Amino acid sequence: MRWRSRLTPWLYIGPTLLILGAYLVYPTLSTLYLSFFDKRSENFVGLENYRWVFTSSAMHVAFRNNLLWIVLFTGLTVSLGLILAVMADRVRYESPVKSAIFLPMAISFVGAGVIWLFVYAYRPPDTPQIGLLNAIWTGLFRQEPVGWLQNRATSNFGLIAVGVWIWTGFCMVILSAAYKSIPRELLEAARVDGANEWQVFWRIIIPTMKPTLAVVTTTMIINVLKVFDIVYVMTNGNYGTEVIANRMYKEMFHFHNFGRASAIAVILLLAIIPVMMVNIRRFQEQEALR
Repeated sequence: MRWRSRLTPWLYIGPTLLILGAYLVYPTLSTLYLSFFDKRSENFVGLENYRWVFTSSAMHVAFRNNLLWIVLFTGLTVSLGLILAVMADRVRYESPVKSAIFLPMAISFVGAGVIWLFVYAYRPPDTPQIGLLNAIWTGLFRQEPVGWLQNRATSNFGLIAVGVWIWTGFCMVILSAAYKSIPRELLEAARVDGANEWQVFWRIIIPTMKPTLAVVTTTMIINVLKVFDIVYVMTNGNYGTEVIANRMYKEMFHFHNFGRASAIAVILLLAIIPVMMVNIRRFQEQEALR
């Protein structure tokens, strides 16, 4: 009976540990190992692949673009999600409105990229514009059509707009649940004491929803650090839109340089781990409060 009580828990968690080991731990260790070898994984090169990652001009562009994604994408999705969550709570047809905003999440990222390729489509001047954005631009403002994805000044912002369109609904749903958990008596008491809606928003709603906002923000940062689908489908990293994950894919499958691709994967993992730790610590603090 003593041995049975000790072995029974392992019988339950054993299959899960085997799956995690086979599909998570082993690939991670294997990738770390390959990052110290050359492109064919034959000769040990030490930290050469990591030196290339931090000195290559292509990787500098990828790092810059990922930083731009982190700032704009995270800021816009979380702020718009919060605003929509508060506003949707006040409309009569809340469920249909939320469903419409959340609908892009039901589309695959590849499908969303294809849809927005048509929105951004460019044709030379004096030819019919099949792209929605250029049709509006030329029809209403009488301007020359713009290659939104071919112009380096607008290409990254165009891709980020697609990501915001997809993920804002997700942020809205999570933040809406947190907003509805705020006691209505607390909000009404603040209004009775003379606080206007702006003061209620900043001094009651935001502080009360701070833990949820932190979780949603870190989740968006993790998503944007490994953004790939949208960039790959719409530009494949051309016109100054390269990101870390897309560069890793190119090094692995285009240039067949397994060492550099593995080094990029390791750095991407190391960049994500601190954000994951913040999320885990938040969950532990919330559990402790319960």
